[in-house]
Amino acid sequence: MAEKRKKTYNFHSDWEEEFFFTLVREKCVCLVCGMTVATAKRHNVERHFSTCHKSYNASYPPSSALRTEKARELKAALGKQQSLFKKPVEKSQKTTEASFRATHFLIKNKKTFSDGEVFKEAMMIIAKTVFKDEKNGTDVISTLSNVQLGASTTVRRVTAMSENLTEQLEQDLKTCKWFSIQCDESVDCSSSAQPMVFIRMVFDDFSTKEELLTLLPLQTTTRGVDIYNTVKSFLVEKKVPLEKLVSMTTDGAPAMIGRHAGFIAHCKGDTDFPTFLHYHCIIHQQAICSKVTGFEHVMTPVVKIINSIRSKAKQHRIFKVLLEELSAEYGDLLLHTEIRWLSRGRVLQRFFSLLCEIKEFM
Repeated sequence: MAEKRKKTYNFHSDWEEEFFFTLVREKCVCLVCGMTVATAKRHNVERHFSTCHKSYNASYPPSSALRTEKARELKAALGKQQSLFKKPVEKSQKTTEASFRATHFLIKNKKTFSDGEVFKEAMMIIAKTVFKDEKNGTDVISTLSNVQLGASTTVRRVTAMSENLTEQLEQDLKTCKWFSIQCDESVDCSSSAQPMVFIRMVFDDFSTKEELLTLLPLQTTTRGVDIYNTVKSFLVEKKVPLEKLVSMTTDGAPAMIGRHAGFIAHCKGDTDFPTFLHYHCIIHQQAICSKVTGFEHVMTPVVKIINSIRSKAKQHRIFKVLLEELSAEYGDLLLHTEIRWLSRGRVLQRFFSLLCEIKEFM
């Protein structure tokens, strides 16, 4: 036996003037009392009007201009009531978005979580000064005061953004065509060994995207097998599609490129890894080349001149005043740090840019 088809009922626009009813979110709502009917049937709408608002026929005769105007007024009043509920929601959404954007700005500039409260206090002082006499100044100040930038709120915002970035990275890994990995292990100021893994992805439209994949701490030793086990565990846990791997880039440390016990050797000996290319990091190569090319005949006099200018406070102040008077490109010289790879190039570039000013000062 065939099932009986369910009959559907539709709202008719002429009911607004005839029975003072309108459609709100697929429901028939009375414009007079706000009641709703179960089904959008003419009989239900007519029965409600004749039972509860029969006097409206006498006050506002059917098909008259007075009745049309009354229906328009009631509908406008209902719209205003609905807007009262929409505005707080929209206002709350904007303050939440502002909180996220302000948190991103603070963290991007390496500020602590507690600095959000100081930032908000300064923002409120500016708002009360600038918008005090403006037409909508009170509303602006009230909205700014609702922006949450407390320490605990900032932590939640950072956590939410971090989780969102992780989800985006996982989605990119699923949609990318190929990817390559760069791995580098270093020791931080607390003597903790931490391999950093960067990933560069290529998509079907030949666009590329590079992200920090992870930072993995090593608890004890930093041998090639330790780095391999740590990185492999992470890749398996995050379900990274290793079949898309095409290359790896590392430095020249034995723990990385050792022929038998290095990180690359362990990866190539693992059947889960496909056949991939291995490259030596260009920055490491440049740092090594700078040490063996014999650059002392340039760096030694440059460092001596810089130290002679910056070693004494009075002489250093006079030099900075000279640079300001001459409208130099830079306001000061850089000190050379041997342990930083890029320090030598930056120091020489700054010194060469200020060479004329240095000659005049000397």
